[in-house]
Amino acid sequence: MNRRRLFIAVNLPENVKTKLSRYRDKWYDLEPKSINWVRKDNLHITLVFLGYMADDGMYEICQIMKDVVKRHEPFSIKLERIIVGPPKATPRMFWVEGAKSQGLAELQRDLEDSIAGRTYYKKEGRAYSSHITLARFKYEAAKKIKEAGEINEPINIEIPVETIELMQSNLSRTGPEYVVLESVELGI
Repeated sequence: MNRRRLFIAVNLPENVKTKLSRYRDKWYDLEPKSINWVRKDNLHITLVFLGYMADDGMYEICQIMKDVVKRHEPFSIKLERIIVGPPKATPRMFWVEGAKSQGLAELQRDLEDSIAGRTYYKKEGRAYSSHITLARFKYEAAKKIKEAGEINEPINIEIPVETIELMQSNLSRTGPEYVVLESVELGI
């Protein structure tokens, strides 16, 4: 039985990926052996992480996505700052935070509620926090980053959200490779 590692995401426009990937230059030398930067092509906002799934579950997820997007019109997300996160915990990532988006929150909740109860999906116990991960780092880097002071880089980028994608994550030694399996337009 073929099993795939899947998630549903909002992919970013190419120009936004380029802008965000440039921020790594500011911190690239901070602790290069302990920081794993996300490749530009992999930048996205995860809506629902599904984990490993057989093909029959994947086809059902595609249908659920098509049903859910009919209930949601396109919207925009405003990205406001780059910080070290998660907040209120030992930092493990550079990530991008945006303004609260009612459209994103409603879409994510509708997707998760529509998938909940399926045998192949276990709802996350923590509250959803939308963000874009720029890098993950190890404990050694966390100490140096903490010593360097708070990182709170203001940005002003607006992202149109017109589609969502079912993504497959292929893990390798050089990092994950993401493949779009299904793309569906909001409001259709």
